[in-house]
Amino acid sequence: MFGPLGLSLAPVIKANRGIYRWIKPFANWYVNVAGYRKLGLKYDDLLVEERDDVQRALGRLTDREAYDRSFRFKRASQASVMHIDLPKDQWTKPAEDVRYLQPHVESVAKEDNERRVWDTMAVERKK
Repeated sequence: MFGPLGLSLAPVIKANRGIYRWIKPFANWYVNVAGYRKLGLKYDDLLVEERDDVQRALGRLTDREAYDRSFRFKRASQASVMHIDLPKDQWTKPAEDVRYLQPHVESVAKEDNERRVWDTMAVERKK
């Protein structure tokens, strides 16, 4: 439920088919209203970069992923300045909107938790 990116009810909703069928149309509507796909962005492009864990996760991206991310930002900025949406063939398709940054953020959070445990460990001397 709680992860490094905040509260998520997605595992509960995906596990229950009845709730999933009720929520999925609303989720699709919300994604369309948010409009980030119309600018060619992916969901993980919207994460707040000022967070330390996201900054470290961005450093772990491959060169290709980092280039694609910066290209998406430049293209979206240009479209925003011109007050237009991209042509429909350049919109991000739902199949392309994968969470490319989330695994890196989660691994950074796990490492931070592990470091916190090791840093606060009490060492006792055997007698």
